[in-house]
Amino acid sequence: MPLQALREILEQAGCPGRPEAVEITGADPVVRTRYRVGTAGAASLAAVGIAADDLWELRTGRRQRIAVDLRAAALSLRSSRYLRLDGKPFDSPWDPLSGIYPTRDGRFIYFHCNFPNHRDAMLKVLGAAPERAAVVKAAAQREAAELEEATTAAAGVGVMVRSAEEWATHPQAAAVAELPLLEILRIGDAPREPLPVGDRPLSGIRVLDLTRVLAGPTCARTLAEHGADVLKIAGPHLPHSGWIEYDTGHGKLSAHLDLREAAGRDQLRALAREADVFSQSFRPGALDGRGFSPEELARLRPGIVCITLSAFGHRGPWAGRRGFDTVVQAV
Repeated sequence: MPLQALREILEQAGCPGRPEAVEITGADPVVRTRYRVGTAGAASLAAVGIAADDLWELRTGRRQRIAVDLRAAALSLRSSRYLRLDGKPFDSPWDPLSGIYPTRDGRFIYFHCNFPNHRDAMLKVLGAAPERAAVVKAAAQREAAELEEATTAAAGVGVMVRSAEEWATHPQAAAVAELPLLEILRIGDAPREPLPVGDRPLSGIRVLDLTRVLAGPTCARTLAEHGADVLKIAGPHLPHSGWIEYDTGHGKLSAHLDLREAAGRDQLRALAREADVFSQSFRPGALDGRGFSPEELARLRPGIVCITLSAFGHRGPWAGRRGFDTVVQAV
């Protein structure tokens, strides 16, 4: 099963790779879930290993051995749960108001409130005090679908919980079904460049990381793990993910830029001209209005690789919606 998943990833990435050369030990289940988390984690990390090995061969002419422990791979997907500072665990990152609430029509609404601006948007829509009992009472007086639309319109994150069958008939599900798990699209032409000098697969590769929470920061952390120089860019006015950033920040430098201001945008353009990779996990197109669409970046720095991660894909009526892993699970 893991090798089959690995082959599918490599095929979609257009990378022939060497799946037969990867040693994967262990089997699902590792954690209590309906999903094959170990298989997914092992296949993904094996694909990363193959890509790093391909780059290593380009640098040195030599290959490396690739081995993945499925149990360790599954647990690495929740590494923040095991993070300790001076031997002590951290408090839960979840806001007390995040969660699932019953609604007037017998349905349920899921509110994601881990960022203060999303929590405040939800409270404004409900007209409720910042207490769980008040949110329970207010949500019970509204219908789930109406609350979903109202919260989205207020720049919050609230979704109606759906069954798998119900989601399968949703227009966004149809749009996602037409998309592959990942896409590699050509956004411009540029001359071939040699790899920078270095002793790691990604040594000398410069990455700008404009991502938040888990998926995007983990993507850039993975590049750092293989030798890339990663600079995380955040806005001084934006809420952050708290102590989870200790876990996703390994190997990175960090800086603040305010892209609402011309000076901040000019500085980011200057950085992009010297970068090889630009990674963002805001909603698709969220940075286009600031002058940092993939096409604009390719004109600014021919040959740049632009990475976009999103909850609902880049097509369909929900393409521009905010989303986190738990939001996707709820719908």
